[in-house]
Amino acid sequence: MIHHLYSSRIAGLICMFSRSLALLSVFAAGTMLAQTGEPAAPATPPAREFFHIYLLMGQSNMAGRDRRTLDAQSDDPRILALHADGRWLVARDPLHPQRGRTLPGIGLGIPFAREMLKTADPKITIGLVPCAVGGSSLRRWIKGAEYYEQTVSRARLAAQAGLIKGVLWHQGESDTTSRENAGTYETRLARMLQDLRNDLGRPDLPIMVGQIGEFLLPEKYPFADTVRGAIRRIPDIVPRVGFADSAGLGDLGDKLHFSADAQQQMGARFAKAMRVFQKQ
Repeated sequence: MIHHLYSSRIAGLICMFSRSLALLSVFAAGTMLAQTGEPAAPATPPAREFFHIYLLMGQSNMAGRDRRTLDAQSDDPRILALHADGRWLVARDPLHPQRGRTLPGIGLGIPFAREMLKTADPKITIGLVPCAVGGSSLRRWIKGAEYYEQTVSRARLAAQAGLIKGVLWHQGESDTTSRENAGTYETRLARMLQDLRNDLGRPDLPIMVGQIGEFLLPEKYPFADTVRGAIRRIPDIVPRVGFADSAGLGDLGDKLHFSADAQQQMGARFAKAMRVFQKQ
């Protein structure tokens, strides 16, 4: 009887372990697929001086949520993305990996890169480093927090292949539901941006911050105006920080996330802001 109970328990543990492995495999496969699209070709970056790298930081409106026009994309061999496994691939949305059940969609990273290439030397290739995490509040991005440290690690890895030319930051929605979070947003963001520059050894690194959407409902996001004001003032208190406005851009129907068309325009606005600092 004891032997039977022992055997049954072992069999149960093996079954649970097998299910866990299967779920992990499905998640990993989903992450690979969701991050780079189908298919994404491996790519070799050019010589370091011709490889300009940009970090993509923030939450879901940096990663993108609209998936309606994913199939209409065309690849550009001069736009690469750093995969979670450390490989450089030809960039294709979704750039960011799937986390949880929500699938990422079309973000502003590739539109930004395309716009930057319009005025770049033909020898230049752009490398995007996706770091955004949907639903993340600013506290998850301060020095010492998980997403901040992951970003610094990925940035250092990317810098082995090219030159980090700037940072794109688009976050804030998750801090609009708390009076305390919204009220301290400006101070905390300013400190995080300075910490990031220090940790990357780039005190002059250009950083562009994007405005949250105008379409956020006041009843759901009561302190949205406070966060908007904080984001708008950051360029006035932190040197070499630019601003990308979201005025007039629409959502995908959920009053939270930018549509694919809006992401195209937002990417262009980030590029316009970035060019100002690269001309200096």
